[in-house]
Amino acid sequence: MLDVCLPSPTYRNRKGGRPTGAKLALKPVHVWGIHIRLQVANRARDLALFDLALDSKLRGCDLVALRLSDLLSASGVKSRVMILQRKTGRPVQFEVTEQTRRSLAAWIEAKGLGLDDWLFPSRSKKGAHLSTRQYARLVDRWVALVGLDPSAYGTHSLRRTKVSLLYKKTGNLRACQLLLGHTKLESTVRYLGVEVDDALELSESLEL
Repeated sequence: MLDVCLPSPTYRNRKGGRPTGAKLALKPVHVWGIHIRLQVANRARDLALFDLALDSKLRGCDLVALRLSDLLSASGVKSRVMILQRKTGRPVQFEVTEQTRRSLAAWIEAKGLGLDDWLFPSRSKKGAHLSTRQYARLVDRWVALVGLDPSAYGTHSLRRTKVSLLYKKTGNLRACQLLLGHTKLESTVRYLGVEVDDALELSESLEL
């Protein structure tokens, strides 16, 4: 059965009563909490996958289908990577932070991966990569580690986390669009759940 990129189900914020589009983004305290717990538990694969999911902002189907050759150069794990998205067929570029490069290097060494291997091979199917369904189950476990409700979060939570923070900090939708690999700005607006109230708050913060 082929993995297919499907839209994330809408989650309605009970407090605000409005849809936020994709599953909720993680807050920095949640990111730190999950990272520390995976690190302490010596879960090298999960830590590398979690860190890379945040940095890459890729859809699950693109993330699990990465090969070692996509991220590795002669000097080690690349600091910037470009891939073709399966859903759109368009290239998207992402950064790989130092922390993620360390967790990836540890995972690659522990697993003894070769250049043509899947970065995250399946543990149940020889020669296959981790499935999107398996990835989703891992995300459920990760968010539960820090006391979050798995039904409110999903793989798109990791895809949205950095761009949501970037939007709140800068209001730069074009940058968010480029990072997410969206072809239309309207898609980014819907994906981030941008509303009139958000625009007004940004406008009110300006001093002329």
